[in-house]
Amino acid sequence: MTNAAEIEAKFWKALSDDRVVMLGLAGDDGHEQPMSAQTLHDENARGPIWFFTSNETDLARALGDSHRATINFSSKNHHLFASLQGELTVNNDRAIIDRLWNRFVAAWFQGGKDDPKLHLIRFDAEHAQVWLNETSLMAGVKLLMGRDPKQDYRDKVADIRLS
Repeated sequence: MTNAAEIEAKFWKALSDDRVVMLGLAGDDGHEQPMSAQTLHDENARGPIWFFTSNETDLARALGDSHRATINFSSKNHHLFASLQGELTVNNDRAIIDRLWNRFVAAWFQGGKDDPKLHLIRFDAEHAQVWLNETSLMAGVKLLMGRDPKQDYRDKVADIRLS
């Protein structure tokens, strides 16, 4: 049996391992877009989730200073899926930029950490739903054997309040 705290811990671990999410603004007519998520904590702690972007992107222009947003995430092995809602804000805190900066981020900004186009944005999750899909192979085997695979998923979903 898996409880909500265990599922949440698995989410933070998967996010720190995989990092790519689909990020979109709530109520925006645009589409969600892939972004590289970063955190400043281990997988046992809660957000915030950070993103680097250019202030010239559609996302940054639509964001303004703050906006409701949604993150959708699927781990690389598809063993975990999550949907998070929260607040996305611009936060160009130099100390945070220094801590998160890496060669992959640097490749996008010719001016380095002082590039005038650089935007650091912070996502504070308020609510999440997380689904574990750890038994998908076994579910198929059980189905072939005439057994009901739905029972395996009964304790694999968590509705998590993060704020």
